[in-house]
Amino acid sequence: MLTVLGLGAMIGVLLGLLGAGGSILAVPALVYGAGLPLSSAVPASLLVVGASSAAAVVPRVRAGQVRWRVAAVFGGAGAAAAFAGAALNRHLPERAILLGFVVLMAAAGWRMLAERTRRGGACALPGGGTDWRSCLPKATAAGTAVGVLTGLFGVGGGFLITPALVLGLGLPMTAAVGTSLLIVVANSAAGFVAHAGHPGLDLITIVAFTLAAVAGSLAAARLAHRLDPDRLRRWFAYLTIAVAAFIAAQTLLPALTGG
Repeated sequence: MLTVLGLGAMIGVLLGLLGAGGSILAVPALVYGAGLPLSSAVPASLLVVGASSAAAVVPRVRAGQVRWRVAAVFGGAGAAAAFAGAALNRHLPERAILLGFVVLMAAAGWRMLAERTRRGGACALPGGGTDWRSCLPKATAAGTAVGVLTGLFGVGGGFLITPALVLGLGLPMTAAVGTSLLIVVANSAAGFVAHAGHPGLDLITIVAFTLAAVAGSLAAARLAHRLDPDRLRRWFAYLTIAVAAFIAAQTLLPALTGG
């Protein structure tokens, strides 16, 4: 139980600091740290990520760091697509899901290492607003893609949403992080509902993990402005790639050795 609480707190801290980007590590923590089967870890991860993101977004809402219309477009498209991702999850073998998760983690790590602090793009207006005529299709498509990943892998998708909001829609980083957290809440809730019929959920482990993650995210949200975001993102990217390599080894070695 101490391991579960420690891992939950770690995921919560990452959620609070990175605008839900830490959710990429929730499933590995639940599978390899807490010992849950993948079929239980995916919905458990969605519950943990959704609750932690909801806790982390509260102070950002109070600070006016959430763009509600952007969140409605991304979240609406993503919530609907999460059901399709959950359906796909039930028809794929566990090894295929884990290897797909490895690819997703490696891509997320590379994206964070390559990311720059620039803003703008075709969606940003000179006065700081958003040109919805050109951005609505992009926002809908991005929300749909993230929603499928949410239902399929049990990730919130903040590591994809935040860059899309900054580089595509031209939001400042503070608003992008707050808006990303709100979108993750909507996506995670839809994904969890889509998986809720699974009979093997370990409620004690999930509740303990979730409470620790909520506490960690609340504490981290208050400290986020004191840390160097570029350095934080870089070290998190290294950790994500390392965990991806670990999962790949754990998944492929039994197949290569006949296990």
